[in-house]
Parts: sequence; structure tokens; C-alpha cells
Amino acid sequence: MMNDSIANTLKRIEGYINRTPVFESSLLNEFLGQKIFFKLEPLQKVGAFKARGAINTLLKLKEEGALPKEVVTFSLGNHAQGVAWAAKTMGIKATILMDQNSSSLKQQATKSYGANLVITKDRNESEARVQEFIDKGAYFIHPYANPNVIAGQGTACYEALLDIKEEIDAIFVPCGGGGLSSGTFLAAKELSPKSKLIACEPVNANDAARSIKHGKIFRFSQSPDTIADGVKTLSIAEITFHYLKQFDAFLELTEEEIIYWTQWLTHLLKVNIEPSSAMAMAAAYKWLKGNKLKNQNILIIVSGGNISCEKHKEIWACDYLNYPPSLGNHTLNLS
Repeated sequence: MMNDSIANTLKRIEGYINRTPVFESSLLNEFLGQKIFFKLEPLQKVGAFKARGAINTLLKLKEEGALPKEVVTFSLGNHAQGVAWAAKTMGIKATILMDQNSSSLKQQATKSYGANLVITKDRNESEARVQEFIDKGAYFIHPYANPNVIAGQGTACYEALLDIKEEIDAIFVPCGGGGLSSGTFLAAKELSPKSKLIACEPVNANDAARSIKHGKIFRFSQSPDTIADGVKTLSIAEITFHYLKQFDAFLELTEEEIIYWTQWLTHLLKVNIEPSSAMAMAAAYKWLKGNKLKNQNILIIVSGGNISCEKHKEIWACDYLNYPPSLGNHTLNLS
């Protein structure tokens, strides 16, 4: 379904994006008896992996002699910033439709890149109103149902696999609309085809899990309620469904599990960690514990680190740092 390799995509965008680092936590490795690598996209342009797919889409259009004068998209936040930044970088206009309940921090950041920000009542209105701008000549950069966006997102995993230079047993990635998951799938198939691929999402926002279980795409009528605001999509898309069905596992996570690992990764890695990003580690913990695995080399794609003051308060309302992670009997019921 792709017309470009992840290797070629990385060559195209590497002069525009940050080559984000891969971190380890010796303490976490000791706690869990594993070797865990974290690809840190909070240190990416706009603070999230979304910059990759947005800039790749525009650069590919420029190669084809089809760079538009204006782009449009809808977003919960990080894709909004990615498109706004990419448009500014390429010297074109951007219009972003964001639901009124989206992060105020992400709204302000999107405006700071010079985008025309349109606030809507909800995600359904944002998606519906995109057509108004398309009809006026704007190019639509879908948050995930776009092969060039998917290829761009896949470069995060591709870079990590190039940099680690060790055999990876399993790769964990969060799933919202499935763009990052799909790109990760493609990157792994190019560089590490023996690695198991595990995607994850909140129990409260489990449209992808329901879709995989029933063999057809499930769509929420309204944005689901979860601390992981980066994955509050209404549904996945046909193109991402195609890749998600090929994953080795798809795990669902409770709000408590997500918050627990948001706190612990922030503490261990000393980097801002969005709850959506922490899901991948929560899934890895659940997978390792459930399968009683030891001495695994694990890659975690940490997708972003844009957190509002209000979200910080919600994350830290209860202090979980008094309960260190362990694959044995855990004080908290985080299995």
C-alpha cells in the first residue's frame, strides 16, 4: 500500500527533523530484568513524532511539483502542531480545525507556528468542516490515512533500529488513528522483521481493538474519555487497519496503568512524557508480565511530550512513585 520505503523517506526528511536519541534506564532494566530502549520523540520538532509525517508529505508533494499554497487538517493537538510547523517551514499557509476540548497548550502552540486555528464544537464537526477548505483549494493532510504521513511516522522506529544495533525482540507503539503504528510496522519489516510488534490503546478508547476483534472498523460517536488525549480518535482508517491486523498483539490499558507509567517514565528518563506515549511502556510491562519473559531487548516508541498544566495536575493527583515496578507480585493491581 506504500509507494516509498521508510529508508527513502528518512533520506528525504532528515535535514528537517531532529535525530532523536535512544535512552535506557539502568534502574528500570534492573527492576524488570530486561533491556529496554526508549526512542524519545518528545525531543522532536514540535515535541512529537507528528512532525515527521507532516514534513514528509509536503516534501513529497514538492518533489512531484505539486506543493500546494495551503494545507488543512483536523487534529487533537500534536498533528496540528506538526502540520503548522511543516507548512511554516515550507512557506505555505495552514488551517487547523481543533475541537474546543483539545489541549489549550497544543492550541496555543499551533497558533505560534502561524496557522489559522479554527475551534469547533467536537471532533465530528472538525472532520466534517475540512471539506469546506478542500473545496477552496487547500490540500488535506489527514492525521493518519495518508501513505506519506505513515511513511514519515515510520522513520522514528527506523532511526531507533539503526542506532541500537542489537537484535530487538519486541517493539511497542501507541495507537490512536494508527499512523505511527503502521509506520512502525513498515520500518520493522525493513530492518528487524523477526521483532514482535505490539500496539496498544486505552480501554476507554479502544476503537482499534474492537475493529480488530470484529474484523470491521468501529467508530465512536463522540471522542472517548481518557487521560491519553493524543489517542482520542473516533476511528482508525482502512489503510491503518490493514497494518494493525498484522501485529502480533494489541493490548488495552486502564487509566491507572497509563498514569502509573507516565509518572515513572517521567521520573526515570527525565523527559516530559505524554500519557499517550506512556501507553507503550504500560503495554510492554503487561506483555512481559503476562508471558513471564526475562532478558528481552525491547524498543519503546515514546511518541510525544506536550502536556498542559491541567493535564499535569490530573497525572500527578495520586503519587505512584512509592510503588516501584516489578514483574513479581505488585502492590498495585497493574497487571
